[in-house]
Amino acid sequence: MTESNDQQHDFTRTRWACRRGMLELDLILLPFFEAHYQQMPPAQQVLFKRLLNEADPDLYNWLMGYGQPEDPELQAIVDVIRATKATTD
Repeated sequence: MTESNDQQHDFTRTRWACRRGMLELDLILLPFFEAHYQQMPPAQQVLFKRLLNEADPDLYNWLMGYGQPEDPELQAIVDVIRATKATTD
């Protein structure tokens, strides 16, 4: 695979991972991903992908502001998503 194909595969795989078992998460994660992922610095993209490995109930609580992850790096990407969501509501 070429680098371009690798990037497209990563984009597609990450987009698919945004599809969750909870509609509420789909409505937050997919629009954020489509609007911001490709413009994010690589380190922030890595954090976003790490966040997607977390369980849906935890993601929901964090993104809705009912709790926060213990990992400060994950909290940073949650803050970015929540700030973006707040500006589009």
